[in-house]
Amino acid sequence: MVAEKSQSLRVIGDTDSSKRRQILDGARTVFLDLGFDGASMGEIARAAGVSKGTLYVYFADKSALFEAIVEEESLEQGKLTFNFDPERDVTTTLMEFGRAYIQVLCRPGGGSAIRTVMAIAERMPDVGRRFYENVIAVTIGRLAAYLEARARLGDVMIDDYRLAASQFLQMCQASLFQPFIFQAAPAPTPERIEQVVASATRMFLAAYGSKRA
Repeated sequence: MVAEKSQSLRVIGDTDSSKRRQILDGARTVFLDLGFDGASMGEIARAAGVSKGTLYVYFADKSALFEAIVEEESLEQGKLTFNFDPERDVTTTLMEFGRAYIQVLCRPGGGSAIRTVMAIAERMPDVGRRFYENVIAVTIGRLAAYLEARARLGDVMIDDYRLAASQFLQMCQASLFQPFIFQAAPAPTPERIEQVVASATRMFLAAYGSKRA
């Protein structure tokens, strides 16, 4: 009897998780297509293939649903791994990271998620803050830790590692991210990304590179 009850509870749990996943997938499509203000719970229910009653069982309102999607997006992007092995040379690491970073930031379809978070951050500051802390700040911290390790080896001379890391990220975005995020230009080509990141790397090392012979 105990085994049967345990199995029943497990099946119910799996079904519950599957239904929640179904709702989140439908809601993500609607939010990205219509934005937060344009989306309605009715439209989300239709996209998810559930009734509005079922939708409200899982999420109290549109804001709660949106927060769940942003939280999930934040955690997934925060898991992105870049090779910051302190044994790797600075030029190779910066070039490889810069290319990968811009490809993720300006990936086709990726701008919609960022625009949606930016649009709602003023009204839902906790959502914007968590996205920043779990995605942007994590990336800055990883690069800063790598730069600190290379500074101990004498390859770079930096006083503020997080500032230097932020500066490199901003230089990599130059002429790429803003036109993309404001839909003034499509996602940049690999060739253009290579050109901009190479320039950013040269400028960064001109400022922070070791002057040793």
